[in-house]
Amino acid sequence: MATSMADTALTRLRKICLAFPEAREKPFGEHVTFRVRDKNFAMYMDNHHGDGRVALWCKAPRGAQEVLVNADSEQFFVPPYVGPKGWVGVRLDRRIDWKGVTQLVADSYRLIAPKRLANSI
Repeated sequence: MATSMADTALTRLRKICLAFPEAREKPFGEHVTFRVRDKNFAMYMDNHHGDGRVALWCKAPRGAQEVLVNADSEQFFVPPYVGPKGWVGVRLDRRIDWKGVTQLVADSYRLIAPKRLANSI
């Protein structure tokens, strides 16, 4: 059976997210969330409400969402629900800069995790 792009993206994202202290994976319907102390720091979304995207949603530092979306609106987007809270969406169904994704996830983890854990990375 062939591995789909979505499966490959989730496998790589899982490896990145679960490397952080106390990170846990929790299914969320057909999607996957990555949490620290039961707070989401990253969400893997596959065709969320029929949007046709395989994507990562994560909290971004203040101002980063606007900069990323304005710089490359094909790769980055404002996700529904959490977008107004500064989260950014990253498409994982096209060419992916995995170093950039790793940095975004690390930033999100630092923003969500308790200070002791955030300072440990």
